[in-house]
Amino acid sequence: MEMTEINDAAHLAVNIFENRKQMGIHAAEVASERINALLLAQPVVNVIFAAAPSQNEFLEELITLDIDWSRINAFHMDEYIGLDEAAPQGFGNFLSSRLFEKVPFKTVNYLRDVAYSDLLDQFPVDVVCMGIGENGHIAFNDPPVADFADAKAVKIVELDLVCRQQQVNDGCFKSIEEVPTHAVTLTIPALLKAKHIICVVPGLTKAQAVWNTLNEDISTEYPSTILRNHPDVSLFLDQDSSSLLK
Repeated sequence: MEMTEINDAAHLAVNIFENRKQMGIHAAEVASERINALLLAQPVVNVIFAAAPSQNEFLEELITLDIDWSRINAFHMDEYIGLDEAAPQGFGNFLSSRLFEKVPFKTVNYLRDVAYSDLLDQFPVDVVCMGIGENGHIAFNDPPVADFADAKAVKIVELDLVCRQQQVNDGCFKSIEEVPTHAVTLTIPALLKAKHIICVVPGLTKAQAVWNTLNEDISTEYPSTILRNHPDVSLFLDQDSSSLLK
């Protein structure tokens, strides 16, 4: 088990709302504030987005806000391997229908393979909009493959059973047998390079992962705990996902 010391957890802001709708609205407002502040200081902003039902309310609100999308390069953080290209469960397809086709981005960059790391070098990440998995994963960095010092920006991983079952719990697949066993994902160091992280985590099935994120030792056994080492993370929860914090 990989361990690391807590440098400063004071910058992880925990925001709890009555329901998913209010959580999504406020998360989108903060994301908009971060993006617009960056647009005042630089010509282009690079944003990485997560694809999951947990992000629905956030994305629905974000596309309604006053942001100059024509100055934003969009990226996504993980993708299944072996899924039909047209499958609605594909994360690129998820983001395309809910976000990428809704607003006029400067560029949209789909994660196809490990060569994606070249794009990340060319367009250093400014903002990451993400969630946390039931097993504490961020992107597809499940506990067995999470590496806080990963030398790669993108890698192919085998998904653990908890992660694959979550895709069934979320209603994305009918059975675990349908869920792909492997994926390509941005690594933890690649995500943590962002200036700002907006982390949206609703739902009762995420309550234990949220508690672990804020209370367990920072280790790869609970990958999301590493967020406490980042200088600017805003965590957005609803009553269900925050239920164990009370």
